[in-house]
Amino acid sequence: MLSPVILIPALLNGLLTGAVYALVALGLTLIYGVLHIINFAHGALLTAAMFAAYFAFKVLGIDPYLSVFIIAPLFFAVGYALQRFVIGLASHGEDRNMLLVTLGLAVVIENALLFGFRGDTRTIDVPYAFQTIDLGFTYLAVPRLVGFVAVFVVALILWLIMSLTDIGRAIRAVAKEKLGAQLSGIDVAHVYAVTFGLGTACVAVAACLLMPTYYVNPGAGNAFVLIAFTIVVLGGMGSVPGAVLGGLMIGVVESLSSLFLGDSLGQVGIFLIFIAVLLVRPQGLFGANA
Repeated sequence: MLSPVILIPALLNGLLTGAVYALVALGLTLIYGVLHIINFAHGALLTAAMFAAYFAFKVLGIDPYLSVFIIAPLFFAVGYALQRFVIGLASHGEDRNMLLVTLGLAVVIENALLFGFRGDTRTIDVPYAFQTIDLGFTYLAVPRLVGFVAVFVVALILWLIMSLTDIGRAIRAVAKEKLGAQLSGIDVAHVYAVTFGLGTACVAVAACLLMPTYYVNPGAGNAFVLIAFTIVVLGGMGSVPGAVLGGLMIGVVESLSSLFLGDSLGQVGIFLIFIAVLLVRPQGLFGANA
């Protein structure tokens, strides 16, 4: 039996790590909830946003936490344009075609980044990267604490958009019944593009939060998307609360797995959870039955 002195810090560390995972998963589950597709370009867009945060710091001297106010709107516009003028047009309204187009986009974006920036790994140096807060019995990393707060702020903003705005009501209508929304005069193509833009903006926020303590190379985003997909399945496809709680749970599972099995096997627990959810409750914790 492990001592609470070891177990409690591991749990806290897992919660803080899981918050960033949840932020990546928020964009993925939002897109699925409306478009009913898994966005295979999610990881490549995360990598592109991390490069944007990196160069905003290196070239313009903008702190990653401040650059989120520039990069998130920029990537909302990128996501909107990709869905409206690439994915939507190339897929001809077929869900299976959307899957293939996003997969193609992932390949194009990743190889474009590889061509432009080579395979070098890049990091940034900020003074608070290794700062901690002393709780007496453990230390909390400041960047991870910022990420923990950010996931709830972003989730709250998404909830307010979905609940209180006309576009939010349109998004919920399209997610519920696409044809009925279309017959009611809702521009479904515009709603799809806004949703994809919001999902991409969530990825951009996650990228800015990752850069102070993480590296970026052309394949950096892929590892996070594998975990994010597990979170989406765990929380329920299309469920925003499920993505947040699922991310926190996965973070704790990863931390405890690392504690018991070692760092090299830390993610084994994540994929065991993934398989168990598919077997026992395939709709996820907060998902509705088909």
